[in-house]
Amino acid sequence: MLAALLVCASAQAQLRVTDDYGREVRLAAPAQRVVSLAPHLTELMYAAGAGAKLIGAIQYSDYPPEAKALPRVGSEAAIDLEALLALAPDLVVAWPNAGSARAVERIAALGIAVFRSEPRELEDVARTMETLGRLVGTEAAARVAASKFRARAAAIERAYGQRPRVRVFYQVWDRPLVTVTGAHVISKAMRLCGGENVLAGLPGIAPEIDRETVLRADPEAIVASGSDGTRPSWLDDWKAYPALAAVRQGNLYAIRPELVQRHTPRLLDGAQELCRILEEVRGKRGPKPAALQ
Repeated sequence: MLAALLVCASAQAQLRVTDDYGREVRLAAPAQRVVSLAPHLTELMYAAGAGAKLIGAIQYSDYPPEAKALPRVGSEAAIDLEALLALAPDLVVAWPNAGSARAVERIAALGIAVFRSEPRELEDVARTMETLGRLVGTEAAARVAASKFRARAAAIERAYGQRPRVRVFYQVWDRPLVTVTGAHVISKAMRLCGGENVLAGLPGIAPEIDRETVLRADPEAIVASGSDGTRPSWLDDWKAYPALAAVRQGNLYAIRPELVQRHTPRLLDGAQELCRILEEVRGKRGPKPAALQ
């Protein structure tokens, strides 16, 4: 009887969560040694009050500033399994992609618990913080952070969500020309501001397209990010198409990529910057003809 009770108690104490790929993650106790294989997950760990549990991360895990001091275990394109295993993690958090998926499967095959993340909605940011909090034992802090994120998102939507629509083309990169579809969280942030992704209906998440696709869509504004915090020089290449509405109205804008391309609380900083941009676009519109007022 005592043995049966102990087994039951152990089963109840075991942590179980389901990741974004529908896989169950089990831990005997909250993780104390975590390696992050995605910059957004590194940032979410800190946001969930769990930064002290991180013992390693991949390249470009640079926020908050203390994340820069974490030992590196490669990049998204090339995970350094030897370096990762030397850290002896009891949990790995990852966003599997073309460069890391095989390494993530190898890590799981070695018996290390793996939480796979692939956020698609704004709510996924809050939910992932809560889940990470459960996995590492910082549930209270994670709930507070998630609650603040939800409240701020709702406030932005109340302020801007019903403003007149602005048709936007979001440019991730130039060569190849890459955008995002309606399935990407950037499009969801755009909607908070009353923006409409002109290429939302394309398949996939971040497809390569040609310039003719953009010219046919004729967006009122083009917003680009590039690879760092500076305005990408290629944004002004659109000026070669003066008939394009965004060019004709002077609506070529840049926004820092880490504020809109990472699924973290800072995504709402990016949303607020995007809202400011779209308000500027609206302000450039001429008055409606009297017959349309």
